[in-house]
Amino acid sequence: MGFPILSTYRLQLRGESSGFAFTFADAEGLLDYLDDLGVSHLYLSPIITAVGGSTHGYDVTDPTTVSAELGGPEGLARLSAAAQERGMGLVVDIVPNHVGIDKPEQNPWWWDVLQHGRDSQYATYFDIDWDLDGGRIVLPVLGSDEDVADLTVDGDRLRLGDLAFPIAPGTGEGSGPDVHDRQHYRLVGWKRGICGYRRFFSITSLAGLRQEDRAVFEASHAEVARWFTEGLVAGVRIDHPDGLSNPCGYLEWLRELVGPDAWIVIEKILAVDEALEPTLPVAGTTGYDALREVGGVFIDPSGQPALTELVESAGVDYHEMPEVLRELKIRTATNTLASELARLSRTITATTGAEQPQLPEAIAALLSHVGVYRFDYPGLAAILPTALAETQAAQPELGPALQVIAAALAHGGEPVTRLQQLCGAMTAKSVEDCLFYRDARLVSLNEVGGEPHRFGVGAAEFHHSAATRARNWPHTMTTLTTHDTKRGEDVRARIGVLSQVPSLWTEFLSRWEAHAPSPDPATGQFLWQNIFGVWPVTGEVTDELRQRLHAYTEKAIREAAWHTTWNDPETEFEDGVHRWIDSVLDGPVASELTGLVAQLNPHAESDALGQKLLALTGPGIPDVYQGTELWDDSLVDPDNRREVDYAARRAALKELQHPKVRVVNAALRLRRARPDSFLEGGYLPVLATGSSSDHVVAFRRGDDVLVAVTRWTVRLHDEGWGDTAVPLPEGTWTDTLTGTRHSGTTPAGDLFAQLPVVLLERADD
Repeated sequence: MGFPILSTYRLQLRGESSGFAFTFADAEGLLDYLDDLGVSHLYLSPIITAVGGSTHGYDVTDPTTVSAELGGPEGLARLSAAAQERGMGLVVDIVPNHVGIDKPEQNPWWWDVLQHGRDSQYATYFDIDWDLDGGRIVLPVLGSDEDVADLTVDGDRLRLGDLAFPIAPGTGEGSGPDVHDRQHYRLVGWKRGICGYRRFFSITSLAGLRQEDRAVFEASHAEVARWFTEGLVAGVRIDHPDGLSNPCGYLEWLRELVGPDAWIVIEKILAVDEALEPTLPVAGTTGYDALREVGGVFIDPSGQPALTELVESAGVDYHEMPEVLRELKIRTATNTLASELARLSRTITATTGAEQPQLPEAIAALLSHVGVYRFDYPGLAAILPTALAETQAAQPELGPALQVIAAALAHGGEPVTRLQQLCGAMTAKSVEDCLFYRDARLVSLNEVGGEPHRFGVGAAEFHHSAATRARNWPHTMTTLTTHDTKRGEDVRARIGVLSQVPSLWTEFLSRWEAHAPSPDPATGQFLWQNIFGVWPVTGEVTDELRQRLHAYTEKAIREAAWHTTWNDPETEFEDGVHRWIDSVLDGPVASELTGLVAQLNPHAESDALGQKLLALTGPGIPDVYQGTELWDDSLVDPDNRREVDYAARRAALKELQHPKVRVVNAALRLRRARPDSFLEGGYLPVLATGSSSDHVVAFRRGDDVLVAVTRWTVRLHDEGWGDTAVPLPEGTWTDTLTGTRHSGTTPAGDLFAQLPVVLLERADD
């Protein structure tokens, strides 16, 4: 593929049976529009055959085939050829960590293992705990153990409702329960907390693959290899490499497979103080680190004390959040991931020969002192000894058990691997999937890879991080919205404005709580911000908005696990919250919400444009998530996988009146016109001068592009620009957004006279 990757546009593909279709053919029909927008490469969600009706594609059932629902290999080939005719290319999301087993009959590898047990040719493909039940695979798929009595024999399979499982040859005589007792698997109730195989986090319908086995790697990547051999794709995005046994080894094999020129980015969630391992043979991450920095620079730090005080008025001691997180991690390990913790404990005991009753407690405590997804990358060698020391100091009674852990790790092998895999799952389930639904100080900070305890990102940190990225990872992906973000970029931008008006927000919240008191103050504060974030400027409450807010609310309160959970829904509490949502939508608060949105939305749009331009022009390869070239009000999945109105976007691109599509189009076209400036041009901060200089974030890319954006516009609106100016390098510069020309030190009032952002191109070269 000879076309440089300058930008990507993420498309969520899905087949007809998923509710609405978006296939290879649909993507092909968008090529003219995306080309006009300035996109260089389409970035496709997983295209390998997944569970029938999948809405996302991460539940792959046959790693050897391209999904027929999406158009099959022929559709992929047509899309690739059509893209290349336009000088564009494809990037594809692949899922090495796990496969979907929700419908075993659709997964030929898994079906064969269930049918033949250890004699299956695929028995070593899966990370199965053969010791858990005397050689039988424990499948936690029943409502309770007693449901086994309802199994029936149907030819060569066992059935229970919609569930179907294979019968081993020669074992099909007798009743369903009798036949079940002779199988290579045992069906148990899902609430028992035991599972006979490594899962993706705690999702039993996704079974882990053993990519550390070369045969498994080659079998599951043969189709991927074909794409590169035939020149169909230019790069791949790797889903959750931290779940693998050996991410470094896997990525080395992958690089050998796809060749030195293929673009590889990995979904690596970095902690705020964690650097990507420099020895990895990849271009970088999928951009959550850049997302935090770009969004964070628009958060006004002056709002921190008041918003902290507000959340503490709901009975939350915000300064105790680190300890809350530690407790959540321990609870996650001992409850949600109890099966994984037990398996690791058995592995450590078997390796050392030391029986230590406090071993599970010590493992959980140790990992609660680890702040990264996994710590076996070479550059993270100091993390484990630090965590051991902190655990020993906090709980000296665990010293003997910690010694056993250290002894097992010294042996290497399985104990090391399983500790890392447990650490990642524990981190994801406790942070992104729980704490981020509890922390209500400023929910726009509660994003994957984020750190809400840090109130935004200072300009110095932003510039330093960007310059480091330009130097070390110039071709990493950057993004503002993904299929995994908790809120879309524009929703986060609007919520972020609350950092500029904490007193106003507190005043409104007090009044709203008087009119429509939430069932629980802390839950209410969290949901109020999200409601504000998606509230329509028109104030029109549609049935769709109502359904979306109710669906989001259910997910949020269950993930928070304060009063209700997925496994144990508390109906009375949930009903109360849903009644409250309706009282907000239908009561007097609705008009007040509309008024507040109208007042603050100009500032929200300013920040949305600013962060979009920073993301599109900063170091790295920017991704535009489907539809976000116009205002987007998406919340967490599945809300962010709704159908996109491309007719409206085509019209907006043609007219170029909508400010966001103007910014996206100008930035992407400039990247195409001056690729060297963006791919290799470096990054240099530009420092504004004057009384309001802190309201400007600006930088140069190479010698011929200068970007400047406005921030904290509420205060700026009151104070004005005054003597603030931006020193432009020598020469004449044209704003690609407005056509205005500037030179020399330019007053900020002139620079931002038409839009809150400028994208300057040297005009005299």
